[in-house]
Order: sequence, then structure tokens, then C-alpha cells
Amino acid sequence: MSVYTPAEVVEETGFSIDTLRYYEKIGLLERVDRNAAGQRRFSQEDVGWLGMVRCLRDTGMPIATMLRFAELVRAGDHTIPDRIELLEEHDRQVQAQIANLAGRQSYIHHKISYYRSLL
Repeated sequence: MSVYTPAEVVEETGFSIDTLRYYEKIGLLERVDRNAAGQRRFSQEDVGWLGMVRCLRDTGMPIATMLRFAELVRAGDHTIPDRIELLEEHDRQVQAQIANLAGRQSYIHHKISYYRSLL
């Protein structure tokens, strides 16, 4: 089993040490194992979970919703329909953000074209 230091997890996930501690404190990340000196040692499972958290965070999912998702995952396979529902709702929100950004980008392209026409 692979074990990762906090510095390696920071490098892998892009989360700061403080964010990792916070996620552990609030229960978004399950309690991280420690070595004999009390230093955190992350498992491959921890790093994989943080990859999912990174995706959810980067797409704008609120922490409260991420915590709900974590609770569902930890509760077992009988919660899979609830997880699907939660992720589908988030996907709809992400799609709306993409559509909004595409509209904004179109406006920017229009402005660029306009300014180029003035040259």
C-alpha cells in the first residue's frame, strides 16, 4: 500500500496543507493515519478521494453538499441512488455555468471583432 506525506499530497492535489487539515477537521476527509511521530500519512484511497473533492470544488459544489456526498459514500452502497441524484443535480448546475460562460465568451469575441474592425 502506498503512503504519501502531506507535501506529496499537496503536490498531487493542489490543496494546501491548511486545506487538508480543514477537510479532515470538518469530516470531508476521513481521519488520516499518522506515523509513530504523529505525522500524517495519506493512503492512495485518501489521495483518490481528494481528487474527487478537487473536481467537485473546482466545479463550484458547496462544502455542505460535498459533506453530504461524503456521508452518502461512507453509508454504503445502498446510498448509490442518492449519490447519483446529488451528482446529477450538480451536473445540471455545472452545465448552466458552462452555458453562461459560453454566452459571456461570445460577447467577448464580439467585442474583440469590433475593436479589430476599428484598426
